[in-house]
Amino acid sequence: MPITLDLRQAIIHKVHGSNDADLRGMIEGSVDGPEQALPGLGVIFEMIWKNIDKAKQDELVHIVQEHLKTITPGPLT
Repeated sequence: MPITLDLRQAIIHKVHGSNDADLRGMIEGSVDGPEQALPGLGVIFEMIWKNIDKAKQDELVHIVQEHLKTITPGPLT
C-alpha cells in the first residue's frame, strides 16, 4: 500500500511550535536555497496570504510586481 504524503501538512507539522528565531531561520535558509525548499516557502506564503487583509495582499502583489520589473529571467534548463 503506497504512503500518501500531504505536503502542506508535513511542512506545517515541521514548523508547528517553532519560535520566531526558528521560523526566521527556516525562511532565510530557504530563500535562495535549494529548489527542495520552495514548497516550504509556498506553504508559509499561503498561510500568510490567507491571514492578511486585502490591503496587505495588494501590497504584496505590488512588491512582487515591482521586483519583477527589475529582473530578467534566466534561461530555462
